[in-house]
Amino acid sequence: MAESTLNWKEAKSIYEFTVNDINGQPVSLEKYKGHVLIIVNVASKCGYTNNHYTELNELYDEYAETKGLKILAFPCNQFGGQEPGDANEICEFTKKRNVKFDLFEKVNVNGNDAHPLFKYLKQKQGGFLLDAIKWNFTKFIIDKNGQPVDRQGPNVSPKSLIKTLEKYW
Repeated sequence: MAESTLNWKEAKSIYEFTVNDINGQPVSLEKYKGHVLIIVNVASKCGYTNNHYTELNELYDEYAETKGLKILAFPCNQFGGQEPGDANEICEFTKKRNVKFDLFEKVNVNGNDAHPLFKYLKQKQGGFLLDAIKWNFTKFIIDKNGQPVDRQGPNVSPKSLIKTLEKYW
């Protein structure tokens, strides 16, 4: 997990964070400056997997080139052990689904060892009743300035985010 000296509570935008890609290479989120993003925690063995991966792919195919949409997927095994694979297994899974959006290292999204990026996202876009992420495929929308502007749970299909995304393009 990419760590920095940044205190997530003091971050002014997501651009201050560095995360590791699925191959363990550090990626500064500053590279996404000027893009609308969907940041989502994913799992390969969840009831939401088929629909969400299909619709995230469709959104990416339709809007990556025309609107600059970027999708950042973070595998997470904290919900029912539904992402048990290692990086190679996750890559094989996403390759079979023709995933083109950006895939990152498996992280925890809740608890003391949650990745600082997810601590920041939850602080900026709290959840219903609790700020904790309750399941796989929680989606955060980030505007072109790196600000979290919306949060949607797993029961919200990715394609239904289009109207919200349009506000920020």
